[in-house]
Amino acid sequence: MKEQPPPQAITDPQQVRQLAHPLRRRIAEIMRRGPVSSTTLARELGQSTGSTSYHLRQLAKYGFVEEAPELARGRERWWRAVPADRRFPVYSEQSPEMRDAVEDVTRMELANELDALARFQEKRDEMGPWADALLFSFSTVKLTPEQVRPFFEEYIALLYRYKHDDDAPPPDARTFHARFLAFPEV
Repeated sequence: MKEQPPPQAITDPQQVRQLAHPLRRRIAEIMRRGPVSSTTLARELGQSTGSTSYHLRQLAKYGFVEEAPELARGRERWWRAVPADRRFPVYSEQSPEMRDAVEDVTRMELANELDALARFQEKRDEMGPWADALLFSFSTVKLTPEQVRPFFEEYIALLYRYKHDDDAPPPDARTFHARFLAFPEV
């Protein structure tokens, strides 16, 4: 079990915009698998090393990635994701600029998740026992505004109860996408 870090509020709209950039989002996705260099990223993304190096430095500037000097060979710089429990302020505490940035990130992430689901469905017949791993719940629950945050915190705690250290996952483990989307009925 991986220990849950304390929540970290993202209050700077520019930091949120880093997450809304399509190439940076893709870089962050790749970095969930482990450290990278600008060269390895460039190869995987079909970009120049100058471009990937620039985007890595921007992500580092806002605290999303950090250098991994112990992996460096010669002049090549390696980077790793900085793990954190990052959260946006609640809507009522967001500036108009922050609201725009959060809405952009939310739309982009949801579209990317739907694309990932479509890729899973296309390959499902080839996935052996993993073909049965699509979990879906379509449910409602009646909550008061005061119950919403504890409900969410229990979900986050559940995720951390099942997270393994990235250094030693079980041999048959795969990255499992779990997303939480909940909103009140209008």
